[in-house]
Amino acid sequence: MVFSDDKLAEELLTIGEVAQELRVDTTTVRRWITSGALEAVALPYNGKRRGYRVKKRTLDTLLNTTAMRAS
Repeated sequence: MVFSDDKLAEELLTIGEVAQELRVDTTTVRRWITSGALEAVALPYNGKRRGYRVKKRTLDTLLNTTAMRAS
């Protein structure tokens, strides 16, 4: 199966985008990722800091689960 770059980029969110959606700091999102609380895709190490992307589907599932618990 072949994916276009646009489709792949659309499905992966940056840490900043996830933090904005959840209304938390980027440090919190990184902490969740490194602790295993939030599933993420690790990008190749660039020498400074490990980069991550979160699948939009993962974030949507988290938001739906949280909304169900709040009901």
